Amino acid sequence: MDIRKIKKLIELVQESDIAELEIKEGEESVRICRHSPVPIQANNQTYLAPASSVAAAIPSQQIKHNSDSDNNDIDDEPHQLISPMVGTVYLIDKQSQAPLCHVGQTVKAGDIVCIIDAMTMSNRIAADKDGVISAILVDDGQAIDFEQPLIEIE
Repeated sequence: MDIRKIKKLIELVQESDIAELEIKEGEESVRICRHSPVPIQANNQTYLAPASSVAAAIPSQQIKHNSDSDNNDIDDEPHQLISPMVGTVYLIDKQSQAPLCHVGQTVKAGDIVCIIDAMTMSNRIAADKDGVISAILVDDGQAIDFEQPLIEIE
């Protein structure tokens, strides 16, 4: 599928109220989803990962099962910030060369923790909960996939 067609489809989704669009041409298909709770802005978007994708990204074998404290087991697992898109993740601000986040940093929901470049657009990714960053699961400049865990927040 031609990249110009894909860009045009993205523009149409951004300008309309639709949340998802899927187009198939022969064996090729494109699916465009808008899951951001904030308004879409060209070249400077902030995304909060949807809670449903966070729960789906935690493998079931990671959830502990202890008969003494069944109610508190899920709370003991670190929360993972999930990528809302495919692109290249940056952990350092390009302009100031300052790190956007580091292990041990206290963050609040809405704080920018990384940037994902997707189709020449820089998308600011914000923490989706308050806490302390316990692990950074990606490297600066790494190519990432949709719903890939980026950061753990406890």
